[in-house]
Amino acid sequence: MRHGFVKVAAATPKIKVADTVYNTEQIRLLMTESAAWGARVTVFPELCITGYTCQDLFLQEKLIAGAKDALMQLAEASAAIPGIYFVGLPYEINGKLYNVAAAISDGQVLGMVPKSWIPNYNEFYEMRHFASGAELSTDVTLPDGSEVLVDREQLFVCEQMNKLKIGVELCEDLWTPNPPSIAHALAGADVIVNLSASNEITGKSAYRKELVCGQSARLVSAYIYASAGEGESTQDLVFSGHNLIAENGRLLAESKRFGYGVIYTEIDVEKLIAERRRMTTFATQDGYVETSFELEPEETKLTRYIDPAPFVPGNKDERDKRCDEILMIQAMGLKKRLEHTGAGAVVGISGGLDSTLALLVTVRAFDLLGKDRKGITAVTMPGFGTTDRTYGNAVNLIRCLGAEFVEVDIKNAVNVHFVDIGQDDSVHDVTYENSQARERTQILMDIANKKNALVIGTGDLSELALGWATYNGDHMSMYAVNASVPKTLVRHLVRYYADTCGDDLLAKTLLDVLDTPVSPELLPPEDGKISQKTEDLVGPYELHDFFLYYMLRFGFAPAKIYRLAQIAFRDTYEDAFILKWLKTFYRRFFAQQFKRSCLPDGPKVGSVAVSPRGDLRMPSDACYTIWKDEVDKIIPSSKS
Repeated sequence: MRHGFVKVAAATPKIKVADTVYNTEQIRLLMTESAAWGARVTVFPELCITGYTCQDLFLQEKLIAGAKDALMQLAEASAAIPGIYFVGLPYEINGKLYNVAAAISDGQVLGMVPKSWIPNYNEFYEMRHFASGAELSTDVTLPDGSEVLVDREQLFVCEQMNKLKIGVELCEDLWTPNPPSIAHALAGADVIVNLSASNEITGKSAYRKELVCGQSARLVSAYIYASAGEGESTQDLVFSGHNLIAENGRLLAESKRFGYGVIYTEIDVEKLIAERRRMTTFATQDGYVETSFELEPEETKLTRYIDPAPFVPGNKDERDKRCDEILMIQAMGLKKRLEHTGAGAVVGISGGLDSTLALLVTVRAFDLLGKDRKGITAVTMPGFGTTDRTYGNAVNLIRCLGAEFVEVDIKNAVNVHFVDIGQDDSVHDVTYENSQARERTQILMDIANKKNALVIGTGDLSELALGWATYNGDHMSMYAVNASVPKTLVRHLVRYYADTCGDDLLAKTLLDVLDTPVSPELLPPEDGKISQKTEDLVGPYELHDFFLYYMLRFGFAPAKIYRLAQIAFRDTYEDAFILKWLKTFYRRFFAQQFKRSCLPDGPKVGSVAVSPRGDLRMPSDACYTIWKDEVDKIIPSSKS
């Protein structure tokens, strides 16, 4: 339960139709198993105590009474099995039979939720036996004398983790135009459980999966779907036990079909709440009854996959689609700006990743406009740190893409400037470095003036987050096409272009750019090779992008981000190494906001950006004491 995680399960027991004694034991065994695996919220299928396919046996008093007895036995068993469990059964109330989900925990029945939408079409004839519980709200007295509420408008809330609020719906409820889960979520439920008996026909599983994932996304919730499986009657239908667990549109766990058993994962309640808090359009409503349950606070071991590259799709096909889409967003943004101003474009080309991407985007924008690429002035500006490799790549890149080639050697101008300001050129300090960056920016701006053009910015999101940009140097431009593209994604965009450009020389050049160490090249080379590697100074960009994603996208605290990073990079970095750069990230992020507060325009391409006019309205002099205090308390060997 630490950091808002709770382990959950969807369980399908192997049952016998109408054998409540046998089914109760099978459910109890799976309750015990799921608890042993650490699950604290476990969902069973619809009518699992009796079986869904009992048909007219639901009219038999013996079956109804047996189901009630079974419920009480399971409730009693839950006293020794930690967690909350949802089981399905038929329950008679005031002379009508309802298809209900019962919540049991700590030796008692907490409450029951009736099915609202009763299907009576195609292979389903539930109205023959069951009444709709859409308007039902009543207390019932159980055999042990306790009274519980039967009402679909109730949530089950954990006392020790009050952000964990569970709403319940049953099978068909989800398949309707107005599922009860909508109201549940608006009332505060961040976990929806669905007790289902969905039969299998060809193609239905894909739709079912889309439905569960889509509903979890729409509701910004977790969704636990448990369906009937082996043991149900196959007289006319087959049930596959297709269990699903989704979180805000992402499928976390899925069972194999045509069997029985349990699937497990962890849901991140804090993440869901953070997302809802961010979405001001997620309006809440009152009117629900909250029924409390208890869970013993404990460590929740994480088994869910934590992507070390949250900005980059892992699947190549999806990644390629994403890359093409991002390139188009960047190009369309620039296209509009060029159309509006009637200007050309000036791009500084270093032979590095960011300037390469900026030129590729500019070329695409010109192609979309139907303009001659010679209207792009590509300027290479060798300085004290420029190597033959990066210079050669810059030249090849410009020539392959058909832009106007301009070379301006900045060394003499910078040396004159050093004399003007009294800078010793043997002292390779920040003044030595930044003087070069500002000289390059001045050149680009002045060439842009001469050619009635816009200076296209090259800096990326990762650099802006860390403040790794020279103020009024490469920090400034007239349109920043890369401003919301993280460094980890820049690499894939360039590679995608290399793979799809159809030009062997261009592809070769792009691949060598990718293979070149990331560097501002502001210090003299050593033996002709780059001496200044950015990631040696500020840390690995893949770590910083990870930190940035979870800090800005979900507002996670440092300790939680560190915990997730431990898991994501367990095979790459030592814990102490991750912590070192996490401290650097927070220090630089807060200290460098003043640079981000005056960024030029640039298109947003993903869910995280730092534009002062868009995603990040942050004061430049905000104090980071409380974040620093939490980071400083982290012990590298802490558990995940």
